[in-house]
Amino acid sequence: QVQVVESGGGLVQAGGSLRLSCAASGSIFRIRAMGWYRQPPGKQRELVATLTSSGSTTYADSVKDRFTISRDTTKNTVYLRMDSLKSEDTAVYYCNIQGTVGNYWGQGTQVTVSS
Repeated sequence: QVQVVESGGGLVQAGGSLRLSCAASGSIFRIRAMGWYRQPPGKQRELVATLTSSGSTTYADSVKDRFTISRDTTKNTVYLRMDSLKSEDTAVYYCNIQGTVGNYWGQGTQVTVSS
């Protein structure tokens, strides 16, 4: 059984920073990619950033130059550093793990940016 657990969300003022963490455990076997998605209030889930096993990154245009995705492969953990936060970054953030035998999601962590 695979577990994906996010942490690090919270309330922050506009212009502030947060770091999200996501730890994956269980029978994931080989991880192909790790990523972060978010779902703003009343909107659909959207891509924030992804990081492949080869180190390639992808960012949504709205977060480029403000957010940074990174990983610790020894711990099967992926991070999302979020700087210069804006009110429009308010959302539930979800971690996604793409393994060779499945696609796994965390339960989500709330990020609220006050203006």
